[in-house]
Amino acid sequence: MFKITDIKTQKHDSQRFNVYLDGEFAFGVARAVAPWLKIGKELSSEKIAELKAKDEVEKAYQRALNYLSYRERSEEEVRRNLRKHDVEELAIEEVLVRLRRNTLVDDTRFAEKWVENRAAFHPRSRRALASELYQKGISRPIIDEVLADVDEHEMAYQVAQKKLRRVQGLEWREFRKKLNGYLGRRGFSYGVTAEITRQVWDERDW
Repeated sequence: MFKITDIKTQKHDSQRFNVYLDGEFAFGVARAVAPWLKIGKELSSEKIAELKAKDEVEKAYQRALNYLSYRERSEEEVRRNLRKHDVEELAIEEVLVRLRRNTLVDDTRFAEKWVENRAAFHPRSRRALASELYQKGISRPIIDEVLADVDEHEMAYQVAQKKLRRVQGLEWREFRKKLNGYLGRRGFSYGVTAEITRQVWDERDW
């Protein structure tokens, strides 16, 4: 057994403290992990190992919180970020369980907000949106669910309206070529691009 002979708050992080056993520095730990530690208490080797393991999870959790503070993330994005910082897989899974429990990660919510944001600022086809979400690690069932009500024609029409100023005044053949290409690069099928291009052409006022 090892006796705690001193506990000191870390200079650069008031939420962590250094633990001294039998007069020598032994390890650092987050207050949240072991608020019950006190001078005079004895710790076994097994208990010390357990505290260190829990502290690694806590550090990973705090890293995840910082990562999430910039914008909403998918679970896979959090997982990749923690792996990049050499966090062990078991610790990553513990962090994700905790984040889910506190509703700090939710892939369905993430996907819904992603689609809403795209619709408002950068419309894409359903296929393009599915590809983006897949790259973010969103599962196929969630992708299918959030894209079920996406109006492909409305999205294509919004995209066409953003391009309209640049193609105004062109003759039909050049107008069709440029707008079809523009819509196609955003993932819309030929059928949708052809229909929307014709609609926008018929609505023109120049």
